[in-house]
Amino acid sequence: MALSPSLARNGSGGGASASGGAARAQEPVKDAQGASGAGRTADVPAARPEPAAGPAGRAEDPAEAARRAATTTVRGRGRARRPSGRERHDEKITVYVSAEELMDLEHARLVLRGEHGLAVDRGRVVREAISVVLADLEQRGEASILVRRLRGR
Repeated sequence: MALSPSLARNGSGGGASASGGAARAQEPVKDAQGASGAGRTADVPAARPEPAAGPAGRAEDPAEAARRAATTTVRGRGRARRPSGRERHDEKITVYVSAEELMDLEHARLVLRGEHGLAVDRGRVVREAISVVLADLEQRGEASILVRRLRGR
């Protein structure tokens, strides 16, 4: 979550300690557009990073350091990472469930992940379940599982 520009200037950016305040003032502060990359920076200019010391205390070439950091990051995250399929939704509803229903939903999510290799969140499980039930209602009408469950049969 990005700090608003007014919070970054007056130092009340969410509990910054005395030792961390100076470091935070040098970090760029994003505007309300978040990760667009067009955010403005704080009034204090960022400090230049010092070149990392290589073997025998020599200063390392910045390009070499960047290349090494990039390959380390790739190794740390895994090279064959697949997109999650997560998408942004514009509409929202709130649904209240019992503790047992929530546990069943979480169990289903864990089964999908562990036994089927599908890393999905609970919202995606709910959206897929709604889609399946509504398609069944459209196709089967009176004989659909939704009609039968709502009638208590």
